[in-house]
Amino acid sequence: MKQRPKFDHPIDELLQQRWSSRAFADKMLTEEQVMTLFEAARWAASCNNEQPWRFIWSLKDGSEKYNKLFECLAPGNQEWAKTAPLLMLTLVETLFANGKTNKWAKHDMGLAIGNLTTQASTMGLYVHNMAGFSASKARELFTIPETVEPLTMVTVGYLGDPSVLSEFNQGREAQIQERKSLTELFL
Repeated sequence: MKQRPKFDHPIDELLQQRWSSRAFADKMLTEEQVMTLFEAARWAASCNNEQPWRFIWSLKDGSEKYNKLFECLAPGNQEWAKTAPLLMLTLVETLFANGKTNKWAKHDMGLAIGNLTTQASTMGLYVHNMAGFSASKARELFTIPETVEPLTMVTVGYLGDPSVLSEFNQGREAQIQERKSLTELFL
């Protein structure tokens, strides 16, 4: 198991064990597990209860949808994400129902992914969020309305053996997580 960082103040055990693994076990998720993750995301708070989060997802099943999602990933992420049983693209609806710009949509997606990540942790699953993907490729491969913005890609799965990763990513897996001090966060 990965060595835990030092926490300056007590936080829940569930939050202490969360980290973004790149090594996933060869163990498939069930659709019921996936729906539980999305149910947790669905119940996140959002500005004016707009719920601007959208998802395109697929289990690693060799389907056209999975292959298209995988094709959107940057090569560096493809190298390790190929072992994850669940791959998703997160997107946000950029307009409120009244047609005005929703400048809080990305914040709301963060809350939804936070819920999903916490739920995953309760299920013994690991989540890795990625910025390394092509939004233009996603638009090319999927029917995405103009008012919907591709935001991130996410992998989910059971913890795997880091020895299957490249030497570079094995090193990244072994690093102890670091965070800025609380004093650096306060203005």
